[in-house]
Amino acid sequence: MKRSKKGLLIVFEGIDGTGKSTQMSLLATALRQQGFEVLETREPTMGRFGQQIRALYNNRNGVTPEQELELFLADRREHVHNLLMPALMEGKIVLCDRYFLSTAAYQGCLGDTGRSSTIPGSSDTQPSLAFGHSSTIPGSIDTQPCLAYRYTPEEIIEKNSFAPAPDLALLFYLSPQIGIQRITTGRGDILNDFEHEAALVRVAEIFDSLNLPYIHRIDASGSIESVSQSVLKAVRPLLLPLDRPKETS
Repeated sequence: MKRSKKGLLIVFEGIDGTGKSTQMSLLATALRQQGFEVLETREPTMGRFGQQIRALYNNRNGVTPEQELELFLADRREHVHNLLMPALMEGKIVLCDRYFLSTAAYQGCLGDTGRSSTIPGSSDTQPSLAFGHSSTIPGSIDTQPCLAYRYTPEEIIEKNSFAPAPDLALLFYLSPQIGIQRITTGRGDILNDFEHEAALVRVAEIFDSLNLPYIHRIDASGSIESVSQSVLKAVRPLLLPLDRPKETS
């Protein structure tokens, strides 16, 4: 993985409902108050591939798992080229809500369990890890037929070797049941196709299995303030080698 040279790349990872988006916003505010130049971004992006990914929130069965993975990789390539690397080379602190560890967990779990999807011309529903056809999205990237979708999370991380490794990956952990309660009761949202309990349980297991030097785990079960303090404590050592921030008035 490429490493950033001047700025910092801090990513926020974890299952849905952990509050990572809220924590990213709080950290951005705290860093700006100290005079640091901060860029907030997220994946999937609002670019052409990111929009196709967002269309899958309501129905993931329109593409094979391999095609879904290729959409995430294409979206990230554009993100890295157009936004992340330029900002890092300018010395900015980049905060990203989801990055390739989320891809490893959410798409990696499909290699274990598969996903039901109907093969054209058949009334039967088959696991998509045994797909033998290609169904590219109009206007999207071309992909090869997914004959046996069995990419492990480690293999998916390797496929992201074009992307800069984060200086810090804040991995928020919380029980899937509480995460779902926060989504449905706290936010009043309806679960999308990435957020159902059975899938989130497996996603949480994959997150828990990841062991990379830049990962720092954050217990997301506490109050917003207590979690924010844990985030600041994890980030603070990374700020010391940076140029002193501009004085703020």
